[in-house]
Amino acid sequence: MKKIFSKLQKIEDFILFLAFVIMILGSFAQVVNRNIFKLGISWLEEISRYSLVYMALFATEAGLRDNSQISLTTLTERLGSTAKAICHIISKLVIIAFSAVCFYFSFSIIQTQIMSGQVSSGLHIPMWIPYSALPLSFGIIIMVQSITFVLSFFTGKCDDIIDKKEASE
Repeated sequence: MKKIFSKLQKIEDFILFLAFVIMILGSFAQVVNRNIFKLGISWLEEISRYSLVYMALFATEAGLRDNSQISLTTLTERLGSTAKAICHIISKLVIIAFSAVCFYFSFSIIQTQIMSGQVSSGLHIPMWIPYSALPLSFGIIIMVQSITFVLSFFTGKCDDIIDKKEASE
């Protein structure tokens, strides 16, 4: 399982890095173009927007994986260790179920885009390509959170599973 975590994390990190670089370069080029060259290049804004979407969706899983998402800990901090572990397991199940629903319905969105043949206005790429961020990100969320859930089920904890594994590497 450690290899799966490592591979998924590397894929996510690469996609996040690539999306960030493309977004920054596209935004910078658009600003330079708008203020200096004044050319009609609409695809720079579009590529920045699509990169932002990919980045936000993949960063969601990275935040879930690292436990850096915003959460309300007022209640769970007052619970005993068993109750806290149960809350974490329930939380993982909710995340997995929600992601599974989003993953399932994202394919109908992509299928609709493929059937309609719609293309983006600036880049002229099929719209199913930007929408592919949905099944990709939710699929990775399901895999990583499921593995975390299985590990937390056997250990009784899920807070530091990945952090402990990364610290041992």
